[in-house]
Amino acid sequence: MALFFMKKASTAELDAFYPIKPECQVDIPKTRFRLRAGKTLSERRWHAAFSEDGHLDIAKVLRRIQRGGVHPAIKGVVWEFLLGCFDPNSTFDERNQLRQRRREQYNRLKAECQKMVPVIGSGKFITTPIITDDGQPTEESENGNMTGAANHASSDKKVIQWKLFLHQIGLDVVRTDRALVFYESQANQAKLWDILSIYAWVDNDIGYVQGMNDICSPMVILIENEADAYWCFERAMRRLRENFRCSASSIGVQSQLGTLSQVIKTIDPKLHQHLEDLDGGEYLFAFRMLMVLFRREFSFVDALYLWELMWAMEYNPNIFSSYEGPSGGATPPNVNDKELKQYGKFERNIVKTGYTEQHGALSVFLVASVLETKNKQLLKEAKGLDDVVSILGGITGNLDARKACNEALRIHKKYLKTVKP
Repeated sequence: MALFFMKKASTAELDAFYPIKPECQVDIPKTRFRLRAGKTLSERRWHAAFSEDGHLDIAKVLRRIQRGGVHPAIKGVVWEFLLGCFDPNSTFDERNQLRQRRREQYNRLKAECQKMVPVIGSGKFITTPIITDDGQPTEESENGNMTGAANHASSDKKVIQWKLFLHQIGLDVVRTDRALVFYESQANQAKLWDILSIYAWVDNDIGYVQGMNDICSPMVILIENEADAYWCFERAMRRLRENFRCSASSIGVQSQLGTLSQVIKTIDPKLHQHLEDLDGGEYLFAFRMLMVLFRREFSFVDALYLWELMWAMEYNPNIFSSYEGPSGGATPPNVNDKELKQYGKFERNIVKTGYTEQHGALSVFLVASVLETKNKQLLKEAKGLDDVVSILGGITGNLDARKACNEALRIHKKYLKTVKP
């Protein structure tokens, strides 16, 4: 009975952080994550992990996250460390100075974008085109029907492409996490639109691709300051941006799908052959899982839990210096046992085996773990690719994030042993 009330209390606490519209309650996947005393990283444990001047005991934090996730009250600040925004070995003062510099940099980028499209930063956003493909203002923007839209022609290719993205971003913002009360506010939707629009301007090589909104949305919800949320998203995109690189001949996750194919071929040749026979050897059915990190397969709360588990397991203590330092943050050749504890479990496996070839992120092995879970059903019931998609669709709301990650680690270890020269 006591356990029942603890679970109810845990669920109520989560609901308070991420309230769902009443009319959407029945349509969303069931949340499986529970706050677990003694396992989930709590506010108290988090603050206790810092030294007096601000150095973070990252090994202790990783252990706790990998056991039970992060309490919603501190997710945003914890994610900033997991994603490499800050160095655990820095002090409070050093991080405050860095945070201030980044906020100033974001404000400059925002001002640059506002000059071209004044609606940015206004608390509103656009969902219809403001220019034509050749850079001419649309009739709506010329007639002043679109508040804050720039109404002059553009000739610069970068500017044209960016402006063409803006209404697409707006359309996706409207569809993003619609079940959450948070996005009933136009100001919150506009905050998401601003961040995605500014990112598309800065990273003009990738620009904007549908799915980035699903990655960015949690940062906007978890981190109140817009500039801080932008930099957290920017760090997440450093890991994921190649997923969104699409051309006429290839999709962004092509290399990861290729790795997934190789992993299944190595650890489960029978299943791989069966999928090949069904013309599924390219594993395109896993495209969405890899693109947006299982956002569609989990409830909002469970997706956040999955992400922090993955990022904790993939954590490399050199991540900050790889983004900020002159040396590129390479992993040192000889890592002792104490230093190994500062690596996540997934990354630790790689360091311990000395495997240096690029072999895919944990998400690839997570998909492999899902396929292995459905192995018997796929072999028995899948007569075509539609059956494969249908069987994998059955995992929505039924996956346990922690079990899936642990199974992915097991498959990863097995794969490394097989392929290691």
